[in-house]
Amino acid sequence: MNTAAKKAGPQIPNAQRHYQITRKDLPLHCPMDSMNLWNSHPRVFLAIEETGKTECPYCGATYTLVD
Repeated sequence: MNTAAKKAGPQIPNAQRHYQITRKDLPLHCPMDSMNLWNSHPRVFLAIEETGKTECPYCGATYTLVD
């Protein structure tokens, strides 16, 4: 289970607009496994390693790498 899920419990996509993740959560994909409606849009893998930030092209959720 990823760090974001441990802190907040199961998530509904778009319930939050911003998620903080750690390197343990990589490779990053949206929606994440911890989201209740994991099939809300096609799974897309997001590159975050170089910039530390990324945005999902489907739902607009933003992700920040915190470590």
